Amino acid sequence: MKIIFFLFLLLSSIVFAETEPIEKLSKEQLQKIEQEQEQQRLKRISEYLNRLKKLEEDISKERVWTKSYASYLTSLDVRESLQKIKDRIKFLKNKKKKTISEQDELNAIISKEKILTIQIEKFKEKDSAPFSTLITPPSIEDTPSITNPFDIFTGISLIKTLNSDFNDYIKRKDELTQLINLLRKESEIYKEIAALDTEKKYEKEIEKKHKQLERFETALETMEVASEVYQKRLEIIEININKDIEVQVLKLAKIGVVILVVFFIFFTLKLIVKKYITDNERFYMTNKIITFLNVTLIILILFFNYIENASYLVTILGFASAGIAIAMKDWFMSILGWLVVVIGGSIHVGDRIRVDLAGMKYVGDVMDISLLRMTILEDITLTAVSDNRRAGRIIFIPNNYVFTHMIANYTHSTLKTVWDGVHITITFESNHKKAMHIAKEIVKKYSKGYTDITRKQLNKLRNQYSLKNTNVEPRIFSFIKENGVSIDSWYLTNAYATLTLRSVISVEIVDAFNKEDDITIAYPTQRLHLNNETKKEPPFDIGETI
Repeated sequence: MKIIFFLFLLLSSIVFAETEPIEKLSKEQLQKIEQEQEQQRLKRISEYLNRLKKLEEDISKERVWTKSYASYLTSLDVRESLQKIKDRIKFLKNKKKKTISEQDELNAIISKEKILTIQIEKFKEKDSAPFSTLITPPSIEDTPSITNPFDIFTGISLIKTLNSDFNDYIKRKDELTQLINLLRKESEIYKEIAALDTEKKYEKEIEKKHKQLERFETALETMEVASEVYQKRLEIIEININKDIEVQVLKLAKIGVVILVVFFIFFTLKLIVKKYITDNERFYMTNKIITFLNVTLIILILFFNYIENASYLVTILGFASAGIAIAMKDWFMSILGWLVVVIGGSIHVGDRIRVDLAGMKYVGDVMDISLLRMTILEDITLTAVSDNRRAGRIIFIPNNYVFTHMIANYTHSTLKTVWDGVHITITFESNHKKAMHIAKEIVKKYSKGYTDITRKQLNKLRNQYSLKNTNVEPRIFSFIKENGVSIDSWYLTNAYATLTLRSVISVEIVDAFNKEDDITIAYPTQRLHLNNETKKEPPFDIGETI
């Protein structure tokens, strides 16, 4: 007990020893101390304000969020002003007796109300909550089902788009996190200022900044929750799309194997055809048919693998068939014509044909018979020389022309020869029998080989057609013309080279006729009769002018 009392006395003496000098200070000294403390306080507040200024510069860099918040505050101010104006309008309208100044004021604030209402519509989204657009995650549309290989690219593109949108959302969240860190530092500084602010000068600013920080923190919490949910949805969508892509890849691989097998089978068929069919025309046509069947089978394989509801497709085609048939009539007729040509065998690749198109005649060799058209190479023929005056063109003939136009085949089936003729006119007094004999001997000489070939070819055709007149020997005809007697010599020649033999025979006949004294080649002549006396001798001896 004594020890405790002693300690109390000792402590009391120390306290009174320290406080005694302060009580003895003068008023001037106290004022000086207070001034120094005030200067220290203002100096510290100034330092805090400088730090706040630097922080505000960093905060202003986050323009997306700061501008959105500024727009939100502006919308609040506009709504507050609008509410005050409405209250004032209501007051003035309810007032029975209004002065002139009050009436003018009423008219002015009514106009102002309309302007502020328009501004409120522009800030409509920002009235309900700040950052409503920024904190809302990207919308995810319905995930498309991948049912064919083309949808694979759509699915991959969708995943990339969703990931890109999510990355942009996360980037905005990171920017908001950095902004909140700056605002928290600013809030700490304002707390220090509040402790030094005895005059409550910064109280409103501190409260304003505190609300701002709360709103940004609320937005960040919302974004964190939304980003987690969005990420989970994105993972589910990506898993589903990848599964669908995997299914389609496996399906495509199986179809690819089937198509390769089909290709191998038809390739083997082509090798067999090439080995056992020696005729080039038959080989070409058979090869075309095999290629057509190959492509058709592949199309059917793809068709039935990627059509989900075949009955639905058949229904659609049933409704559309009438319109398609009308709109694509020529195409369908060409395909039908192709079937007629290929199955009927009336025209083959390599045949020489003549086609009458729009008043013109085209003679050439068939180079190709496709599904829609035939392609011929125009050759130099009598038609080209006498009518067209040109040759060497590639002529495209739609297959439907076999139903509507005349197409002549010079080399049908086994026939490779055609009848050609040379006619030459001699005078009436010429020995026409001798001329016919000379012409016949010449054409026999040059066409003998083609005559024998044609005889054999016609014998083969007897199995397919009814042939009555099979005479293949050269034929000589004589006809009375205006200028004399026309000797027509007809003979068989190569269907692909008629002009060559015609040229040779024509020159030979002219030379042979010119060697004979009693054969004169005729050309347009005129006779002048000077008198009407009857001549006892032939009238051609006297007064003839050539």
